[in-house]
Amino acid sequence: MNDRVAVIDVGSNSVRLVVFDGAARSPAYFYNEKVLAGLGAGLGETGNLSPEGRRRALAALHRFAALLERIKPAQLMTVATAAVRDARDGAEFCAQVLRETGLVLNIASGPEEGRLSAQGVLLGWPDAEGMVCDIGGASLEMAQLSGGDVSIAETAPIGPLPLMDFKGSEAALRKKIKREIDRLHSRIPGPAERLFLVGGSWRAVARIDMARRKYPLHVLHEYERSTEDLLRTAKWIARQPVEKLSQITDTSLDRLRLLPMAARVLIELLKTYRPKTVAFSSYGIREGMLYEAMTPEIRALDPLIEACRYTESQNARFPGFGDALFEWLQPLFGHLPAPDQRLILAACLLHDTTWRAHPDYRADMSFETVTRANMGGVDHSGRLFLAVANRSRYKNDGAVIDDHPAIKLLATDRVKLATSIGRAMRLGAMLGAAHPVTLQNTDLRLVDEQLQLTLSGPANELMGEVVHRRLNSLNSAMGLTQSAIILSENAKQH
Repeated sequence: MNDRVAVIDVGSNSVRLVVFDGAARSPAYFYNEKVLAGLGAGLGETGNLSPEGRRRALAALHRFAALLERIKPAQLMTVATAAVRDARDGAEFCAQVLRETGLVLNIASGPEEGRLSAQGVLLGWPDAEGMVCDIGGASLEMAQLSGGDVSIAETAPIGPLPLMDFKGSEAALRKKIKREIDRLHSRIPGPAERLFLVGGSWRAVARIDMARRKYPLHVLHEYERSTEDLLRTAKWIARQPVEKLSQITDTSLDRLRLLPMAARVLIELLKTYRPKTVAFSSYGIREGMLYEAMTPEIRALDPLIEACRYTESQNARFPGFGDALFEWLQPLFGHLPAPDQRLILAACLLHDTTWRAHPDYRADMSFETVTRANMGGVDHSGRLFLAVANRSRYKNDGAVIDDHPAIKLLATDRVKLATSIGRAMRLGAMLGAAHPVTLQNTDLRLVDEQLQLTLSGPANELMGEVVHRRLNSLNSAMGLTQSAIILSENAKQH
């Protein structure tokens, strides 16, 4: 059954088609295409959409309509934002699009645009608290998140495109930006313990910040910085020519031309709201529209666990074993707090999803796959925890991730715990070739500082030399000195 959801987003700078593989809790990107058309270029001076931008946007929309005829999604959602909303010829442009392509563009108000972007953040952070700031080509939207909902949203005309058309002095430009940020702050005062940044310009800032500090994990989603650290980067970007910026990032020149102006906005934003931390979100207005298509039951699900379940269903030898393995590990790790239990469940769901790789590369591939996977609801340290656990599930060489530079982002005790979980998963998967039924009549637990594996009834047949090796490996990872295998004639009652 085709349950794909297509979203067309006609922004002030870019025009994009995204097709999601169903309205699942964690978005799977079936198709994604973007054209930096620049519809809003010159809007501040002329009051109309850019003629060249219109041509490029219309050409892209013709192509998107043709693609959708082939993909045939179950649902199509469209949105046009600030440039089309504010331009004198915006309505006429929408009429032309309808006439030539059959696509109906729905023009979002400023607050609606802010609400949709904030819903995109909720897709990745279900319990997010704080402020959301989405910067597009022509406008900036702010929204307040509280109790897992969007309480208020507002807009301001301080996207980089209209600011680049500003004719006053640098001091007058700063005053204009401050005036608009102050107005937003008076309407949405916070608190802003955490600020979520949404939009292509903010993601470009994150890439440059990563490059300047040589950050070893190149994942933009949930990349987090303090206000002071990000202010330094924003001030540096604001002073740089595009040519200098292009030397340290592969971001397109069309995007980089907007960046010094976007950095000026970010500086004032951070000075005004003073959040403790700033997190970058890869999810925004398009994901917010997907969120609208979800039922309340789907919204209530955990995005990390659902992403891992989907990966298991597509790639594991025996989907369903992850849940059985998690339950099997509870006597050993069930005392850990809820956030760790969540990561252990995610690791169990992922533990067998790279089995098709060549055995020589399976362990390292599992590490790279997990660190770069499209998953929401997990921060960078959580990603690394899952990656170490899954690599340890495949490889028992004593080296956790060799010399991977990202390991320094994970505390030593967390590396040790993830390694122990990985080796426990390795033992459980080996006992019965990762089939859920084969863990029946087996039990793994710690008794008086001794690791004990009990095989009962028919499970006695699973005994072998490799069982001893895997148990001893887990014993070593946990820093224990004793382990035992107990064979029982009596099968457990289920």
